[in-house]
Amino acid sequence: MQVTETLNTGLKRGFTIVVPEPELAEKREKRLAELSRTMQMPGFRPGKVPMSMVKKRYGSAVAAEIAENAINESSDRLLSERGLRPAMQPKLEVKQPGQNSDLEFTVELEVLPEIVLPGLADIALTKPVASVTDEAVEKALANLAAQRQTFEAVEEPRPAVKGEQLTVDFVGKVGDEAFAGGTASDVAVIVAGDGFIPGFADQMEGMSPGESRTINVTFPENYGSKELAGKDATFDITAKSLAVAKTPEIDEDFAKSLGVESLEELRKTMTQQIEREYAGMTRMKLKRALLDALAERADFTAPESLVDAEFAEIWRQVEQEKAAGRADPEDAAKDDDTLRAEYRAIADRRVRLGLLVAEIGRGNNIAVTDQELQRAMFNEAMRYRDQAMQVVEFFRKNPRELERFRGPIFEDKVVDYLLNSVTLTEVTVTPEELAADPEETAIV
Repeated sequence: MQVTETLNTGLKRGFTIVVPEPELAEKREKRLAELSRTMQMPGFRPGKVPMSMVKKRYGSAVAAEIAENAINESSDRLLSERGLRPAMQPKLEVKQPGQNSDLEFTVELEVLPEIVLPGLADIALTKPVASVTDEAVEKALANLAAQRQTFEAVEEPRPAVKGEQLTVDFVGKVGDEAFAGGTASDVAVIVAGDGFIPGFADQMEGMSPGESRTINVTFPENYGSKELAGKDATFDITAKSLAVAKTPEIDEDFAKSLGVESLEELRKTMTQQIEREYAGMTRMKLKRALLDALAERADFTAPESLVDAEFAEIWRQVEQEKAAGRADPEDAAKDDDTLRAEYRAIADRRVRLGLLVAEIGRGNNIAVTDQELQRAMFNEAMRYRDQAMQVVEFFRKNPRELERFRGPIFEDKVVDYLLNSVTLTEVTVTPEELAADPEETAIV
């Protein structure tokens, strides 16, 4: 093949490749000869069909096949011989098809930048560590008991107070007309609790069984039903019964009801669970600090095509959040040009970090094993409990879907390697300080 370089600017490369017609013709003849040995036609014995008839039936298809193979082989050879690492799939364009002529096509691509791995010894991070206090354990036990509370009926009618449970019938109306889905019977509502339209449960405080009341509410702008979103409505409510919460005592019987031998054993279990939560938050903060340190050292140019793709995904999410009424309040006062510039900077940072982490992993022979992918699959399946086996069966029938676990696993392995290579200084903090701003940064 003949290769002519047509572009070499920054990370962009362009080439024109010509595969001579004699080379293509030799391969076409060889392929047609293979087909002739198995081709069957009435009046001819197998393998005895004239080549002219073989060419007539298969000539065009074989020419296209040989040209496609030549394009793939030539472009792969080009990348290999010149040591080019494409950032994304190269763009190929055929100029001459290679049928009774030379095959000519162009290859355009962006290559990955040269990445110098940073020294790790000069990266010093603070490792925040919090101890599990008795107060934290008791608070966790109290929350556990609250989750298992029951309600006991109040025999003598009286006004309901916050936190008690009223069973009610209601009819919702916009104007004078009841709206679809706004009528229900025997609904248990926690007075002044969450889970309903804002203001709905709060206005039930003081109602007694047998009492009726009309309350006024406004549906949120981002309410699921477009017909009701942002509209004023009324609910005619009739209270039918009242019940009070009964939280179980945190004692030996409570522990045994959870399948634990004793209260002491339950406290140990809760302590270990909180320790795991704290360890997760510590790692999350360390990871963020590590990525910030790496970002300062990722001083190479990111391929524009990768930044474009990353920005497009970020912007799609931004527009989805905006359409759903969940836009970041800080973005509200900014015009689209400002937002695009800010989010493109985020995309550029993510790409550079991703490339640097990938290069660190490659340079240190870090890879994701099949066993790790299988373990991730089973962990994902366990999230669905009763449907776990169906999830496992889905992944077995669609093995490519397992690849979505590869990136996060690889990232975690590289982060683990780096955290064992940098300088860490342990600092004791309170649980509140450890939990502050827990959002994790993802890069791949």
